[in-house]
Amino acid sequence: MISECSMPEITRLSGGCDWIDLDFVERERTPRSAMKLGIQLHVAGLSLSNTISILDTLGVERSRKAVHDWVQKADLQLDGGATPEHVAVDESVIRINDQQYWLYAAVDPATNHFLHIRLFSSYTTALTEIFLRELREKHDVDDALFLVDDADWLQTALQRHGLDFRYERHGNRNSVERIFREIKRRTSSFSNCFSHVDPSTAETWLHTFAVWHNATN
Repeated sequence: MISECSMPEITRLSGGCDWIDLDFVERERTPRSAMKLGIQLHVAGLSLSNTISILDTLGVERSRKAVHDWVQKADLQLDGGATPEHVAVDESVIRINDQQYWLYAAVDPATNHFLHIRLFSSYTTALTEIFLRELREKHDVDDALFLVDDADWLQTALQRHGLDFRYERHGNRNSVERIFREIKRRTSSFSNCFSHVDPSTAETWLHTFAVWHNATN
């Protein structure tokens, strides 16, 4: 799925693997500790090839596909129940098989944690409303102040949901922009592009990345 990449976030591996749920495992021949380490290494910055090389030094011989499948089967999701005072919202382009997709993200500026992410094939007011509805189902954000850029579709969707928002170019909105830069840095080795995967596979990886990010910040 992913070609060789750098290791900008490996220093954050000391945080442990408690954020990884392996309930999907039934009769897996790989020790759970090795599976958690493989998922953590890959999401934190190692390529699949480098991840299996490290596992090999620990006496665990598995394929690149095995590590890829661990990430997909774990299907990690962000926790709900937050009550942020501010919510920074933005979208960024992610390429999948040479086609553009839009990654929507909502971030709590006070914690720099992801609240919700979604991958869409376009950016429209209707899709933005789906994103906001899902965000409201997961978290108590009705009284939050949304920090947005000048995207018309986003402001229109917020108005339709009766949510307060403020145009903010810098300030607290920098949190979501920093996180998007982190995603792009993490994917920079494959030109911010997922190859030979479908959108749902890419979105699962992005959800796993978001869970890891929250657990290590």
